[in-house]
Amino acid sequence: MDLVVLIGRVLFVLVFLNSAIGHLTQSKAMAGYAQSKGVPAARAAVLGSGVLLLVGALSVLLGVWADLGALLLALFLLPTALLMHPFWKETDAGARQNEMIHFLKDLALAGAALALFALIAFAGDELGLTWTGPLFDFD
Repeated sequence: MDLVVLIGRVLFVLVFLNSAIGHLTQSKAMAGYAQSKGVPAARAAVLGSGVLLLVGALSVLLGVWADLGALLLALFLLPTALLMHPFWKETDAGARQNEMIHFLKDLALAGAALALFALIAFAGDELGLTWTGPLFDFD
């Protein structure tokens, strides 16, 4: 079962690692997009969220306080869904549908991240193939 959880962790973080690279290497373009969505201090927000994504994803991937990494990813996803994908503000049907898909995707990933957080924190050291045990303990 440890191998299945490891494979799941690897597959789960791929989207976040890719996004982190984009945030950190294309920060100017991404800041422009964030600014168009009304994000304050857009460049700093893009860079900060890129670091948050990278740290969270690597934590989950490598199994170093993976529960904390999953929590960091959830903390990124929830405000991102609300700030970057407010489908309810769109008047064009196509744009509304596109934003709704991204909004729901972010919520689904946040739910998965929270479930992963709880699983790792609950399983403790029983969950193998990690470098450290969880930071949080819910025994």
